[in-house]
Amino acid sequence: MKLIIDTDPGIDDAMAIAYAAAAPEIDLIGLTTIFGNTHVHQSSRNARYLLHRLGLDLPVAEGAHLPYGADTYQPSDFVHGPEGFGDLTDIPQIGANHDLSAAEYLAETARQHKGELVVCAIGPLTNIADAMRLDPEFAGNLKRLVIMGGAVYCPGNITAQAEANIYHDALAADEVFATPPETVLVGLDVTLKTLYAPGDFEALASISPDMGGFLRQISQFYLNFYKQAGGLDGCGLHDSTAVIACTHEPMFETVETGIRVDRHGDGMGATRPDTSRPPVRVCTGVDGAGVVRLFTDRVTTLR
Repeated sequence: MKLIIDTDPGIDDAMAIAYAAAAPEIDLIGLTTIFGNTHVHQSSRNARYLLHRLGLDLPVAEGAHLPYGADTYQPSDFVHGPEGFGDLTDIPQIGANHDLSAAEYLAETARQHKGELVVCAIGPLTNIADAMRLDPEFAGNLKRLVIMGGAVYCPGNITAQAEANIYHDALAADEVFATPPETVLVGLDVTLKTLYAPGDFEALASISPDMGGFLRQISQFYLNFYKQAGGLDGCGLHDSTAVIACTHEPMFETVETGIRVDRHGDGMGATRPDTSRPPVRVCTGVDGAGVVRLFTDRVTTLR
């Protein structure tokens, strides 16, 4: 399966990209970057650094710097750290970004691989909305769009109603859901059922000292956030669960419904069922233990 990950690395993004690199079912052909866990220039640097560590020579196309309608953006660095990788702050600049913007790269690659390309969006949806605006055929050229975002039937994580990726550009998200391609929404309804505990990171590092050790190192900051904010002994495999959903659909239960996003006000970023809109598949159940095992099994093949 040909895959592009639209990403804002980010600790859980790093885990998802490592999983995609290790999974034999996935042909990872590129990354597009977005603001979110970091500013977009940090996202691009981190993406290139991750690919270098993974031994992958793939394009990184930089995308949107700001949400629709905004003139500033401030990442929540208390979740992922000031540079996106926890306490690791000396991250080298390796290589250069692709000549095309994220939206241009997404549209062009979807044309080249019409009906074959899956895009997994694990940050705000601005790049996806930009690609849809740029090329009216983009959505139809995709095989599938898999989104890590939303909290349709459960509480949010950045406000009582909203999940962070959707909240950070509610206008773009609502635009995407207004005329979506074939879409699977992997939100907090399932990702909080995939808890990755400190012991899981230790096991990962013991078998895969390089990449597993790196993920354990950067995860400490993230685990501390989860402990302090929610009293959880572990972190949700949010982004990795979305990547796993690209290839392991039987591990998920879904319902079909249209989605509308609150664009303003106290409910901004809330993902609400709306039967007047084109249906997407919303994940409502998951084999959480199976996702954790699969993540470990795949990533421990990286040395």
